[in-house]
Amino acid sequence: MPAAFINCGAIIFGSMIGLLFARKISEKVTDSITFACGGVTFVMGIQMALKYQNVVYLSLSVILGGIAGTLLDIDGAVLKVGKWLGKVFGQNAEENSFENENLKNLSVKTAGEINSGISEFSSGKPKKNFAYAFLNSSVLFCVGAMAIVGSFKAGIEKDYSIILLKSILDGFISIGMAVALGVGTAFSALSVLIYQGLLTLLSVWISPFVTEKLLNEITGSGGVLIVFIGLNIMAIKKIKTANYLPAVLFTVLFVLLEPVFKGIF
Repeated sequence: MPAAFINCGAIIFGSMIGLLFARKISEKVTDSITFACGGVTFVMGIQMALKYQNVVYLSLSVILGGIAGTLLDIDGAVLKVGKWLGKVFGQNAEENSFENENLKNLSVKTAGEINSGISEFSSGKPKKNFAYAFLNSSVLFCVGAMAIVGSFKAGIEKDYSIILLKSILDGFISIGMAVALGVGTAFSALSVLIYQGLLTLLSVWISPFVTEKLLNEITGSGGVLIVFIGLNIMAIKKIKTANYLPAVLFTVLFVLLEPVFKGIF
């Protein structure tokens, strides 16, 4: 558990720096940082996605995961948690609602502007929303092999080196995310605490099933989700990223059942 607290502390600290920094710069500069943060996130996602070893697993996992997540409305559920946290901590009026602002602006946007996201930044106002910041940051910080391997090594070997490295990276990323998305970024530390804390506690039982192939496939499907987050931040396309979280579970299922498939075919 100490490993999870270290990671959470880094995210909160980085977010606070980002929020203080955002108050001292103009909105146009904030917009440029937002777009840059989205671009870097997009590239990170592509780099992760290319770790896949079986493109069939990657394709089926993302497609089936998206269908399952949409039917379950996972994105809506996570947003409700974010909105609830916003109410509890008095963040409802942080900025205008992302959805309402989009609806009001639809009449003045051309189709090209909507598709390219140009009009999202032409107003000079960052599109910040507590719930959306919480959602996207939670997915970004929890999806990836470092969270899994780091938690296992911390739980089994008491080796915090990977988590410390992840904490440093997350801390720097959270600075840009906080500037781009707002204070909801800091509250994603709660998601990290629950996710990595559970992985650490369950590491003794789960670790025998975790192979290099499984980690690569998880990194690949998780990378696709990170690409989606990058597109969201850059306002190129609004994607309900959390709806694709089951893709990771489908990836695990496919890899674990691979010996069965080989035996049948």
